[in-house]
Amino acid sequence: MTTTLAGGRAARRQTMRRIRPRRSPAVPLLLAVAAGAAGVVWLWWMNTPSIPDTDGKILNAGRITGLLAGYLMALVVLQMARVPALERRVGSDRVARWHAMSGRYTLCLVIAHVFLTMWGYALQSGRSLGGIVQQTISSVNELPDMGKAAIGTGLLVVIGLVSIGPVRRLMPYDTWYHVHLFTYAAVFLTFWHQITTGNDFAVEPAAKTFWYALYGAVTALVVWYRILTPIRLNLRHKMRVEAVIEESPGIVSVLIGGKKLHRMGAEAGQFFRWRFLAPGMRFSSHPYSLSAAPRPDLLRITVKAIGDHSARLRELEPGTRVWAEGPYGALTASRRSQGKVLLVAGGVGITPMRALFETLPGAAGDITLLYRANSTEDLALWDELAKIADERGARLMYAVNSPDGERPDISADSLKRKIADIDRHDVFMCGPPGFAQSVYEALRGAGVPARRIHHESFEM
Repeated sequence: MTTTLAGGRAARRQTMRRIRPRRSPAVPLLLAVAAGAAGVVWLWWMNTPSIPDTDGKILNAGRITGLLAGYLMALVVLQMARVPALERRVGSDRVARWHAMSGRYTLCLVIAHVFLTMWGYALQSGRSLGGIVQQTISSVNELPDMGKAAIGTGLLVVIGLVSIGPVRRLMPYDTWYHVHLFTYAAVFLTFWHQITTGNDFAVEPAAKTFWYALYGAVTALVVWYRILTPIRLNLRHKMRVEAVIEESPGIVSVLIGGKKLHRMGAEAGQFFRWRFLAPGMRFSSHPYSLSAAPRPDLLRITVKAIGDHSARLRELEPGTRVWAEGPYGALTASRRSQGKVLLVAGGVGITPMRALFETLPGAAGDITLLYRANSTEDLALWDELAKIADERGARLMYAVNSPDGERPDISADSLKRKIADIDRHDVFMCGPPGFAQSVYEALRGAGVPARRIHHESFEM
């Protein structure tokens, strides 16, 4: 059984909008981050006298790694704050990559800071390199707020270990996600020793004020966007499950009703983090894309059963309360810069592509959708896609395995044969990582500039 969900007048109005591409603020933001790091180095340099002896050099190396770690730690939390300017303009997947990269650098700097500082103290106390452990124990017991810092550092190490690719893949998503939330506790615990034992903050009151302002601003953003904004959204819209419908084997659509849902600000191509308040699912929050344009009284997600959480969605009962956070993501019409668009979907990646297929601005012949699946039975929402294509004069293509299992050819040459002017298209793409990478390479080979290939991954 399938369900047809049209976006109504709002979706039709969206298809008539002018193309107004919006530039990503990623480059200015990265320059601002680099300027902040340069300011931290300048602070260290201005407060560092000549260093004649070895232990002084080691201690000052510990100082600069500690200052940079503290600065990056604030940015790591900022990247977890779900700030709309980042999530919707830069893109959730890019922010997640920044978060992962910043986390790795932060952990390396923290470890270097601890090692170098304790080594320098050990040398000053007449101990050798082998006395670092004893010196660390003494420092934790004697210096203010060092006990908190030790606990926070231990949490950071644990979080770093479970975030390593092979380890993370072995863990259930919910376990990894909840362990990751301890980052907030780790940052809180390590903050105080920076103020009480940091020489730079003792001699520069302005630096201490800036540090308080930096961490205070980040804390305020986290509280506002991770706690207060979701509470307001859910109290206002009061969402509940309306129905669960099987679209194809292993794929279900969940219809979610509520009040004035069009005022949530969601766009086709975006996603929410969904928490269904049903037994066994209350403590699980997963990202799923909207599979149709938002309506004033109804949202829809379409999900493939690939894990415990997604498999249990078919068991949801009508009336189940829904808690959502979002909308997130930058895979929207605002990324478009050309008159013609190719949408490429792999498997359940059809969900945001279906919503864009319905709403992207364009005249007849401007929009093309290529849908990759293992078989025709796996082409979820096909009836809806065919109807949209017929109404809009859009082009709909599918690529499935042959009866003997041979994969279809999606190469640069085949794309140019099917779409002669593909190099003058914007391309929106969603699908499994391997599929997305191969299609990206084919598109580049077909002459599509990288800046016009838009894709986003929601696993974070």
